[in-house]
Amino acid sequence: MVRHHFDAWLHTGGYPEVVVNNTPLETYLPTLFDSILFKDIVRRYRVKYPQKIHELAHYLTTNHSCEYTCNALKGALGFRSVHTVENYVSYLAESFLFFPVDRYSAKLKELLKAPKKGYVIDLGQIEAIKFKQQPDTGRLLENTVAIELFRQGTDFYNYKTASGKETDFVIRTGITTSELIQVTLETITPKTLKRELTGILAAAKDLSCDQLTVLTGNETWQKEVDGLTIMAQPVWKWLLEKEISRVHSVRLPG
Repeated sequence: MVRHHFDAWLHTGGYPEVVVNNTPLETYLPTLFDSILFKDIVRRYRVKYPQKIHELAHYLTTNHSCEYTCNALKGALGFRSVHTVENYVSYLAESFLFFPVDRYSAKLKELLKAPKKGYVIDLGQIEAIKFKQQPDTGRLLENTVAIELFRQGTDFYNYKTASGKETDFVIRTGITTSELIQVTLETITPKTLKRELTGILAAAKDLSCDQLTVLTGNETWQKEVDGLTIMAQPVWKWLLEKEISRVHSVRLPG
């Protein structure tokens, strides 16, 4: 039952009109999306090029869970200046349509220059707004984990080693790296398993972290590699455990 509801939410998101009132997301969410863009963002920030911010929002939604730079967006979408792109991206983030995640680096200069990853604040928005493509459940799962970390107020980043090995999420607690998280639809394929383990183990070495988690579509396992324990569990189960932990942490008055 929980898995069934999770699979539905993965494609419909959490807007009440869609979930509670069964309003078709194909009609409601594009209208809401445009309303936020043109009635909220464009008016509030006096956006000079409304169509360009509309194109940018569509592009970032379609390419959720992917790296971007403002310079690359400038070229891809025909903006006149990087500064305009930077402003428009910040407007989308401030309006909670989208949020960026920095690549972790101990060096501030590298952190500021590195590509960011972009995530959409509601999964239904992806289904309703994106240009028609084959479904990519792996990217939806990654966006799901990003939403939960964002909702928790977690200090988190993505990470890539000097040789290009990637880890989806680096969790920071104070000045230390407390957990590394990889997100993947499956690890049954040897090539996929090798890629995910290689990335997280490289990050563990670089960042001196021993809490290593792989979040999957529906797999649970534990592996010992190079003296480190890697735990895998489904994203839906991870979310449920987070919610149960949050409920138990709430103290009733009196």
